[in-house]
Amino acid sequence: MIIHYQVKIFIFSLFIMCTTIFGVSNGQLRVGFYLGTCPITESIVHRIVQTEISRDPQQAPRLLRLFFHDCLVEGCDGSILLDSDSAEKHATANLGLGGFDVIDEAKKQLEAACPGVVSCADVVALAARDAVVLTGGPSYEVPTGRRDGRISESSLATRNMPEVDDSIELLKSKFRSKGLSDEELVLLSAGGHTIGTTACFFMTKRLYNFTGRGDSDPGINPELLPQLKTKCPRGGDVNVRLPLDWSSETTFDDQILRNIRNGFAVASSDARLNDDANTTQVLDTYVASKTGPSFKADFARAMVNLGNVGVKTDSKGEIRRVCNAIN
Repeated sequence: MIIHYQVKIFIFSLFIMCTTIFGVSNGQLRVGFYLGTCPITESIVHRIVQTEISRDPQQAPRLLRLFFHDCLVEGCDGSILLDSDSAEKHATANLGLGGFDVIDEAKKQLEAACPGVVSCADVVALAARDAVVLTGGPSYEVPTGRRDGRISESSLATRNMPEVDDSIELLKSKFRSKGLSDEELVLLSAGGHTIGTTACFFMTKRLYNFTGRGDSDPGINPELLPQLKTKCPRGGDVNVRLPLDWSSETTFDDQILRNIRNGFAVASSDARLNDDANTTQVLDTYVASKTGPSFKADFARAMVNLGNVGVKTDSKGEIRRVCNAIN
């Protein structure tokens, strides 16, 4: 009996040890998932992201948006990274995405240090957090343990990804379909656009054909409209870039909330947050009082919630050897 009991204790201890070593998660993400298998994961990603942003500050918004665009189609599974003629990265809503080279470099170094351990989906999530921190945004713990998906279709992105010219009703519907609230729509939209630029390609309808009658969006502040048209003249170069946050495009801050509320939003989808009572009220909770809730803290919470959307864990996905192709 004593020997039998000792054997049971040994088996239980072995299970606990394997759980620690191999990162068993029972289908759940957790902070520190790689501590037993690749404890340098976060430091490698952070070093690569820091180096790349120091070389090109626009890598920060690219990495942040890459995370959004990954999670809102097929969940946070690295599907945005896959290459094929019909991959989701080719959908209209994903045109202009970047940061792929940063993810590839981080994955390359992780594979050299810990082969077959860290998913590309987790690299995307960690890189987004580091991009936020390095531009003055909040630091937060990133639960990891995602597996990489095997499906990437542009048709799925077309159906699910929020588009710049979507109505507020459609934006709310797309976020709600992912389990995200109206408050998170505001937080993630504003937070995602407080740094970085957009292209004139995405401004054409808003500036020159808003209702199909050759008009401009009446929600644009009269002070801003001529400046936008100067940057993006009718028939001009659609690849010209302009800041999404008209006042502080390189710093993660809450100025974009006031811009949206006052008609200085650049992207039409940001301006639409003023078209709905619920989203307008959310904006006002941050704009009206400096003693109100913290935009940065709430954005961090929203990012963690976004990172839980449609994740694949355990046998539901794989650990890709390279991020742009399934194994």
